[in-house]
Amino acid sequence: MSFRSRPFRTRALARLLALVLLAVGGVVAGPAAPAAAAVTLQRVTAFGANPGQLSMYVYRPASLPAEPPVVIALHGCTQNAQTYADNSGLPELADRDGFLVVFAETSSANNLNKCFNWFQAADNRRGQGEAASIRQMAAHAVSAYSADPARTFVTGLSAGGAMTSVMLAAYPDVFAAGAVIAGLPYDCAKGGSPYTCMNPGVDKSPAAWAQLVRDAHPSWTGPWPRVAIWHGDADTTVVPRNADELRDQWTALHGIPQTPTRTSVIGPDATRQEEYAATDGTVVVEVDRVPGIGHGTPVDPGSGPGQCGHTGAAYFLTSICSAHWISKFFHLDGSTPDPDPDPGTLPAPSGLAASAVGDSSVTLTWDRVPGAADYALYRDGVQVATPAGPPHTDGGLAPGTGHTWTVAARDGTGTPGARSAPLTASTTGAPAACWKADNYRQVQAGRATTDGSYAYAKGSGQNLGLYNLYVTHTLREAPAGYYVIADAGCP
Repeated sequence: MSFRSRPFRTRALARLLALVLLAVGGVVAGPAAPAAAAVTLQRVTAFGANPGQLSMYVYRPASLPAEPPVVIALHGCTQNAQTYADNSGLPELADRDGFLVVFAETSSANNLNKCFNWFQAADNRRGQGEAASIRQMAAHAVSAYSADPARTFVTGLSAGGAMTSVMLAAYPDVFAAGAVIAGLPYDCAKGGSPYTCMNPGVDKSPAAWAQLVRDAHPSWTGPWPRVAIWHGDADTTVVPRNADELRDQWTALHGIPQTPTRTSVIGPDATRQEEYAATDGTVVVEVDRVPGIGHGTPVDPGSGPGQCGHTGAAYFLTSICSAHWISKFFHLDGSTPDPDPDPGTLPAPSGLAASAVGDSSVTLTWDRVPGAADYALYRDGVQVATPAGPPHTDGGLAPGTGHTWTVAARDGTGTPGARSAPLTASTTGAPAACWKADNYRQVQAGRATTDGSYAYAKGSGQNLGLYNLYVTHTLREAPAGYYVIADAGCP
């Protein structure tokens, strides 16, 4: 659907949004490195009615398993399918892990800056506009390439990241999981301005955010897609606060707390990964906070393990190969954790508790089950030990990290019974995370909020003083998401 067929007010909004994105994004992207060799894409012209007037391109690895997974990739503003294929690292991961990539592409006829129209009801609702076109691409990939409909995923950057939120909300029956890079919560612009969503961001309760997703497909009651959220902590185009609001939206949908089950550090740049697990230990929401980068897709050019991508165009930023970790989150790398496969007849142990906690270990106890030969211990949904009985010390853990354990009794054949209720605990010893910045940047990074005049530390609510570039504080975060003033020193 071209802008010519839409009301003038919508055209003007989209045109202004495009210009704002271009003007701000051009500042943070920096100079581009020389482009790598172009990835070979196949254009598909007949994939459905295509009400959103999008283009479909497919990257098909030379070797694919039977019924391969499908990943839909959505580029950012000013980009196109080829640019995203050449630089994002997704084709490299598709070659390694064996999946199809469908690169959807919008045009200047839809949006002057070639942004997906995530903020327009004509394009962000189930069964219409650009959302419907992307859904048709997914269906065509399944039928044309004999792909697995149960392993269909979506990811995207910026406007493509916001459109990823649209697809997960509008089509939870299609997408098993998604990864939003520098994006926004679903329907953030409803009744308001897309500029406000981008910067300084919109604050809603988790329940209110979740309801917007439920309203996108009212007859759907679950299961909901799993979601990974990637964001640079120096992003001033789509501020990091949006990562928190996205987390709130999807943890509320999954019915789990907004406090991470565990946190860890990944990649060469010490990206902070927060994992939010369901009661069975499955990670259903993940937040990856990339230090020191602005607005763009994190890549780590090179041929080493965990490396991918290129910086041959704007908005591809050297830091960490996000595609590698997204593939892992989608379980495309061969990891297929099954929280509770075919339990045997033995009942679930009761009384699972942590009797001792250290920097690198947690000692667990539980009530013995009559008839049990031994036990299967699961950490974060993966079996890690088969102790003869309690107590058991689970070691080799990183300091200051949280994990979730369950335990099941096994019979004489080694078949585990039902799993216990989960226990979440954290190791000791990690230093608190601290940030020193002016109040404006603390708010932009999501560590503080503002009423327009004053800034307040998120969590504690401590008054930081005037919301400006001149008042500076050090904020200490402990636990995750709870900040206090630590100007006197931060351990």
